[in-house]
Amino acid sequence: MKKIIITGACGLVGMNLLSLIDKSKYQIIAIDKIEHNIILAQKLSPEVEFIKADIVIDNNWKESFKNANCVIQLQAQISSSQKRAYIKNNIESVRNIISVCERYKIKHLIHLSSSVVISVANDHYTNTKKIGEQLVIGSKVPHTILRPPLMYGCFDVKHLGFLTRILEISPIFPMPGSGKYLRQPLFVQDLCRIIIHLIEIKPKSKIHNIIGKEKINLIDLLKIIAKEKKIHRFYLKIPILIFVLLLKCYSLITRSKPFVPDQLKALTAGDIFPVTGWEEEFGVKYTPFREGIRKMLNSSYYKYRLEMERNKE
Repeated sequence: MKKIIITGACGLVGMNLLSLIDKSKYQIIAIDKIEHNIILAQKLSPEVEFIKADIVIDNNWKESFKNANCVIQLQAQISSSQKRAYIKNNIESVRNIISVCERYKIKHLIHLSSSVVISVANDHYTNTKKIGEQLVIGSKVPHTILRPPLMYGCFDVKHLGFLTRILEISPIFPMPGSGKYLRQPLFVQDLCRIIIHLIEIKPKSKIHNIIGKEKINLIDLLKIIAKEKKIHRFYLKIPILIFVLLLKCYSLITRSKPFVPDQLKALTAGDIFPVTGWEEEFGVKYTPFREGIRKMLNSSYYKYRLEMERNKE
Protein backbone atom coordinates (compact mmCIF):
# COMPACT_ATOMS: atom_id res chain seq x y z
CA MET A 1 0.00 0.00 0.00
CA LYS A 2 1.19 3.51 -0.79
CA LYS A 3 1.59 5.69 2.27
CA ILE A 4 -0.14 9.06 1.87
CA ILE A 5 0.21 12.04 4.22
CA ILE A 6 -2.48 14.74 4.17
CA THR A 7 -1.87 17.96 6.11
CA GLY A 8 -4.75 20.31 6.83
CA ALA A 9 -6.85 17.18 6.36
CA CYS A 10 -9.99 18.36 8.13
CA GLY A 11 -10.77 21.43 6.02
CA LEU A 12 -12.95 21.75 2.93
CA VAL A 13 -10.61 19.96 0.51
CA GLY A 14 -9.32 17.43 3.02
CA MET A 15 -12.74 16.25 4.20
CA ASN A 16 -13.96 15.85 0.62
CA LEU A 17 -10.75 14.09 -0.37
CA LEU A 18 -11.14 11.60 2.50
CA SER A 19 -14.73 10.93 1.40
CA LEU A 20 -13.65 10.12 -2.17
CA ILE A 21 -10.28 8.38 -1.92
CA ASP A 22 -10.14 4.58 -1.89
CA LYS A 23 -9.03 4.04 1.69
CA SER A 24 -8.52 0.32 1.12
CA LYS A 25 -5.83 1.18 -1.43
CA TYR A 26 -3.68 3.54 0.65
CA GLN A 27 -2.27 3.89 4.14
CA ILE A 28 -3.48 7.39 4.95
CA ILE A 29 -2.20 9.60 7.75
CA ALA A 30 -4.22 12.78 8.21
CA ILE A 31 -2.83 15.75 10.15
CA ASP A 32 -4.86 18.68 11.45
CA LYS A 33 -4.82 20.99 14.47
CA ILE A 34 -8.55 21.47 15.12
CA GLU A 35 -9.62 18.78 17.56
CA HIS A 36 -13.39 18.96 16.98
CA ASN A 37 -12.97 18.57 13.23
CA ILE A 38 -10.59 15.64 13.76
CA ILE A 39 -13.26 13.92 15.88
CA LEU A 40 -15.79 14.43 13.07
CA ALA A 41 -13.33 13.20 10.43
CA GLN A 42 -12.51 10.10 12.51
CA LYS A 43 -16.22 9.31 12.68
CA LEU A 44 -16.55 9.57 8.89
CA SER A 45 -13.22 7.91 8.02
CA PRO A 46 -12.37 5.39 10.78
CA GLU A 47 -9.83 3.64 8.53
CA VAL A 48 -7.57 6.72 8.54
CA GLU A 49 -4.90 7.46 11.15
CA PHE A 50 -5.25 11.01 12.49
CA ILE A 51 -2.60 13.12 14.18
CA LYS A 52 -3.53 16.30 16.04
CA ALA A 53 -0.70 18.74 15.44
CA ASP A 54 0.07 22.34 14.59
CA ILE A 55 2.62 22.03 11.78
CA VAL A 56 4.45 25.18 12.92
CA ILE A 57 4.60 24.50 16.67
CA ASP A 58 4.51 20.73 17.20
CA ASN A 59 6.96 17.99 16.26
CA ASN A 60 4.82 14.87 16.77
CA TRP A 61 3.90 14.70 13.08
CA LYS A 62 7.36 14.64 11.53
CA GLU A 63 8.21 10.97 12.07
CA SER A 64 5.02 9.99 10.21
CA PHE A 65 6.57 11.21 6.93
CA LYS A 66 9.12 8.39 6.97
CA ASN A 67 8.59 6.04 3.99
CA ALA A 68 5.69 8.12 2.67
CA ASN A 69 5.11 8.02 -1.07
CA CYS A 70 3.16 11.26 -1.38
CA VAL A 71 2.42 14.32 0.78
CA ILE A 72 -0.72 16.34 0.07
CA GLN A 73 -0.35 19.77 1.62
CA LEU A 74 -3.72 21.47 2.14
CA GLN A 75 -3.41 23.68 5.23
CA ALA A 76 -3.81 27.44 4.74
CA GLN A 77 -4.91 30.61 6.49
CA ILE A 78 -7.74 32.05 4.40
CA SER A 79 -9.11 34.78 6.65
CA SER A 80 -7.82 36.57 9.73
CA SER A 81 -7.49 40.07 11.10
CA GLN A 82 -3.89 39.26 12.08
CA LYS A 83 -1.02 39.25 9.56
CA ARG A 84 0.88 36.84 11.80
CA ALA A 85 -1.71 34.09 11.23
CA TYR A 86 -1.11 34.23 7.46
CA ILE A 87 2.67 34.11 7.89
CA LYS A 88 2.42 31.17 10.29
CA ASN A 89 0.04 29.01 8.26
CA ASN A 90 0.90 29.97 4.67
CA ILE A 91 4.68 30.36 4.92
CA GLU A 92 6.17 28.81 8.06
CA SER A 93 4.06 25.64 7.85
CA VAL A 94 5.07 25.21 4.20
CA ARG A 95 8.73 25.68 5.06
CA ASN A 96 8.47 23.04 7.83
CA ILE A 97 6.81 20.51 5.54
CA ILE A 98 9.41 21.05 2.81
CA SER A 99 12.17 20.48 5.35
CA VAL A 100 10.68 17.17 6.48
CA CYS A 101 9.97 16.12 2.88
CA GLU A 102 13.63 16.75 2.00
CA ARG A 103 14.80 14.84 5.07
CA TYR A 104 12.77 11.75 4.17
CA LYS A 105 13.22 12.12 0.39
CA ILE A 106 9.50 12.29 -0.35
CA LYS A 107 8.83 11.40 -3.99
CA HIS A 108 5.88 13.75 -4.53
CA LEU A 109 4.60 16.84 -2.72
CA ILE A 110 1.19 18.03 -3.92
CA HIS A 111 0.96 21.66 -2.78
CA LEU A 112 -2.42 23.40 -2.75
CA SER A 113 -1.80 26.98 -3.76
CA SER A 114 -4.53 29.36 -4.97
CA SER A 115 -5.56 31.34 -8.01
CA VAL A 116 -4.97 34.48 -5.91
CA VAL A 117 -1.25 34.22 -6.76
CA ILE A 118 -2.17 35.38 -10.29
CA SER A 119 -4.74 37.88 -8.99
CA VAL A 120 -4.55 41.67 -8.96
CA ALA A 121 -5.27 41.50 -5.22
CA ASN A 122 -2.67 42.79 -2.77
CA ASP A 123 -3.44 41.45 0.70
CA HIS A 124 -1.97 39.20 3.37
CA TYR A 125 -3.55 36.03 1.98
CA THR A 126 -2.41 36.68 -1.59
CA ASN A 127 1.12 37.73 -0.64
CA THR A 128 1.75 34.85 1.76
CA LYS A 129 0.37 32.28 -0.69
CA LYS A 130 2.80 33.61 -3.30
CA ILE A 131 5.71 33.17 -0.90
CA GLY A 132 4.57 29.67 0.07
CA GLU A 133 4.38 28.67 -3.57
CA GLN A 134 7.88 30.01 -4.24
CA LEU A 135 9.23 27.98 -1.32
CA VAL A 136 7.91 24.81 -2.96
CA ILE A 137 9.31 25.78 -6.37
CA GLY A 138 12.73 26.49 -4.86
CA SER A 139 12.86 23.25 -2.89
CA LYS A 140 14.50 19.94 -3.79
CA VAL A 141 11.22 18.05 -3.44
CA PRO A 142 9.51 16.72 -6.61
CA HIS A 143 6.19 18.51 -6.60
CA THR A 144 2.93 19.49 -8.25
CA ILE A 145 1.31 22.86 -7.51
CA LEU A 146 -2.45 23.31 -7.91
CA ARG A 147 -4.10 26.74 -8.07
CA PRO A 148 -7.88 26.50 -7.59
CA PRO A 149 -10.26 29.50 -7.45
CA LEU A 150 -13.27 29.91 -5.14
CA MET A 151 -14.35 26.37 -4.22
CA TYR A 152 -17.63 25.06 -2.88
CA GLY A 153 -19.00 21.73 -1.69
CA CYS A 154 -19.76 19.77 1.46
CA PHE A 155 -17.90 20.82 4.62
CA ASP A 156 -17.55 24.43 3.32
CA VAL A 157 -17.93 26.80 6.27
CA LYS A 158 -15.95 29.83 5.08
CA HIS A 159 -17.01 30.65 1.51
CA LEU A 160 -20.26 29.81 -0.25
CA GLY A 161 -21.10 27.52 2.67
CA PHE A 162 -21.16 30.52 5.01
CA LEU A 163 -23.26 32.55 2.53
CA THR A 164 -25.61 29.59 2.07
CA ARG A 165 -26.11 29.53 5.83
CA ILE A 166 -27.22 33.19 5.73
CA LEU A 167 -29.59 32.38 2.87
CA GLU A 168 -31.11 29.59 4.95
CA ILE A 169 -31.81 31.65 8.05
CA SER A 170 -32.59 35.14 6.73
CA PRO A 171 -35.30 36.26 4.26
CA ILE A 172 -33.15 39.33 3.49
CA PHE A 173 -29.62 38.84 2.22
CA PRO A 174 -27.27 41.82 2.69
CA MET A 175 -25.31 42.15 -0.55
CA PRO A 176 -22.09 44.22 -0.67
CA GLY A 177 -22.39 46.70 -3.52
CA SER A 178 -24.05 45.55 -6.72
CA GLY A 179 -23.24 41.88 -6.23
CA LYS A 180 -22.03 41.76 -9.84
CA TYR A 181 -18.59 40.36 -9.10
CA LEU A 182 -17.54 37.61 -11.46
CA ARG A 183 -16.59 34.30 -9.90
CA GLN A 184 -15.29 31.12 -11.56
CA PRO A 185 -16.29 28.59 -8.91
CA LEU A 186 -14.92 25.05 -8.77
CA PHE A 187 -16.71 22.08 -7.26
CA VAL A 188 -14.26 20.83 -4.63
CA GLN A 189 -14.70 17.19 -5.64
CA ASP A 190 -13.33 18.03 -9.10
CA LEU A 191 -10.11 19.17 -7.43
CA CYS A 192 -10.08 16.09 -5.19
CA ARG A 193 -10.32 13.79 -8.21
CA ILE A 194 -7.35 15.59 -9.74
CA ILE A 195 -5.38 15.04 -6.52
CA ILE A 196 -6.28 11.34 -6.53
CA HIS A 197 -5.09 11.14 -10.15
CA LEU A 198 -1.82 12.87 -9.23
CA ILE A 199 -1.07 10.39 -6.44
CA GLU A 200 -0.58 7.70 -9.07
CA ILE A 201 1.71 9.55 -11.49
CA LYS A 202 5.28 10.79 -11.40
CA PRO A 203 5.51 14.52 -10.56
CA LYS A 204 6.79 16.93 -13.20
CA SER A 205 7.29 19.93 -10.87
CA LYS A 206 4.56 21.80 -12.75
CA ILE A 207 1.96 24.42 -11.80
CA HIS A 208 -1.66 23.88 -12.83
CA ASN A 209 -4.40 26.52 -12.77
CA ILE A 210 -7.56 24.53 -11.99
CA ILE A 211 -10.19 27.16 -12.78
CA GLY A 212 -13.97 26.75 -13.08
CA LYS A 213 -15.21 27.04 -16.67
CA GLU A 214 -18.23 29.27 -15.91
CA LYS A 215 -18.15 33.00 -15.16
CA ILE A 216 -21.01 33.78 -12.78
CA ASN A 217 -21.72 36.93 -10.78
CA LEU A 218 -21.80 36.47 -7.01
CA ILE A 219 -25.45 37.52 -6.76
CA ASP A 220 -26.39 34.97 -9.44
CA LEU A 221 -24.49 32.22 -7.58
CA LEU A 222 -26.64 32.92 -4.54
CA LYS A 223 -29.85 32.99 -6.59
CA ILE A 224 -28.98 29.56 -8.00
CA ILE A 225 -28.41 28.21 -4.48
CA ALA A 226 -31.72 29.71 -3.28
CA LYS A 227 -33.56 28.20 -6.24
CA GLU A 228 -32.10 24.76 -5.54
CA LYS A 229 -33.20 25.06 -1.91
CA LYS A 230 -36.63 26.26 -3.08
CA ILE A 231 -36.48 29.44 -1.02
CA HIS A 232 -37.15 33.06 -2.04
CA ARG A 233 -34.88 35.82 -0.80
CA PHE A 234 -34.63 39.59 -1.14
CA TYR A 235 -31.12 40.83 -1.89
CA LEU A 236 -30.51 44.15 -0.15
CA LYS A 237 -27.69 45.91 -1.98
CA ILE A 238 -25.59 47.93 0.45
CA PRO A 239 -22.79 50.35 -0.52
CA ILE A 240 -19.39 48.83 0.24
CA LEU A 241 -18.37 51.41 2.87
CA ILE A 242 -21.63 50.98 4.77
CA PHE A 243 -21.31 47.20 4.43
CA VAL A 244 -17.86 47.34 6.03
CA LEU A 245 -19.24 49.40 8.93
CA LEU A 246 -22.08 46.90 9.42
CA LEU A 247 -19.56 44.06 9.48
CA LYS A 248 -17.58 45.84 12.18
CA CYS A 249 -20.74 46.30 14.25
CA TYR A 250 -21.62 42.63 13.75
CA SER A 251 -18.13 41.61 14.87
CA LEU A 252 -18.34 43.75 18.00
CA ILE A 253 -21.72 42.31 18.96
CA THR A 254 -21.04 38.65 18.17
CA ARG A 255 -17.22 38.61 18.51
CA SER A 256 -17.22 36.76 15.20
CA LYS A 257 -15.51 37.92 11.99
CA PRO A 258 -17.27 36.26 9.02
CA PHE A 259 -15.35 38.50 6.63
CA VAL A 260 -12.34 40.76 6.97
CA PRO A 261 -11.71 43.86 4.81
CA ASP A 262 -9.12 42.05 2.68
CA GLN A 263 -11.74 39.49 1.68
CA LEU A 264 -14.10 42.21 0.52
CA LYS A 265 -11.30 43.78 -1.53
CA ALA A 266 -10.56 40.43 -3.13
CA LEU A 267 -14.26 39.93 -3.82
CA THR A 268 -14.45 43.16 -5.82
CA ALA A 269 -11.01 42.88 -7.48
CA GLY A 270 -12.48 41.88 -10.83
CA ASP A 271 -10.14 38.98 -11.64
CA ILE A 272 -10.84 36.77 -14.64
CA PHE A 273 -8.57 33.73 -14.62
CA PRO A 274 -7.53 31.81 -17.75
CA VAL A 275 -9.12 28.39 -18.13
CA THR A 276 -6.66 25.72 -19.25
CA GLY A 277 -7.28 22.18 -20.50
CA TRP A 278 -7.17 20.51 -17.09
CA GLU A 279 -10.11 18.25 -17.92
CA GLU A 280 -8.22 16.56 -20.72
CA GLU A 281 -4.91 16.51 -18.82
CA PHE A 282 -6.26 14.83 -15.70
CA GLY A 283 -9.26 12.95 -17.09
CA VAL A 284 -11.63 14.78 -14.73
CA LYS A 285 -14.86 16.23 -16.10
CA TYR A 286 -15.81 19.73 -14.95
CA THR A 287 -18.94 19.84 -12.79
CA PRO A 288 -21.26 22.73 -13.82
CA PHE A 289 -22.20 24.98 -10.92
CA ARG A 290 -25.90 24.06 -10.82
CA GLU A 291 -25.04 20.37 -10.84
CA GLY A 292 -22.37 20.83 -8.17
CA ILE A 293 -24.73 22.74 -5.87
CA ARG A 294 -27.37 20.05 -6.34
CA LYS A 295 -24.83 17.35 -5.43
CA MET A 296 -23.69 19.37 -2.41
CA LEU A 297 -27.19 19.96 -1.05
CA ASN A 298 -28.28 16.34 -1.60
CA SER A 299 -25.13 14.75 -0.17
CA SER A 300 -25.35 12.73 3.03
CA TYR A 301 -22.31 14.72 4.23
CA TYR A 302 -24.00 18.13 3.88
CA LYS A 303 -25.47 18.02 7.39
CA TYR A 304 -21.96 17.98 8.87
CA ARG A 305 -21.33 21.52 7.58
CA LEU A 306 -23.15 22.97 10.58
CA GLU A 307 -21.08 20.89 12.98
CA MET A 308 -17.87 22.17 11.37
CA GLU A 309 -19.19 25.74 11.42
CA ARG A 310 -19.72 25.51 15.18
CA ASN A 311 -16.14 24.30 15.57
CA LYS A 312 -14.34 26.72 13.24
CA GLU A 313 -11.74 29.06 14.70
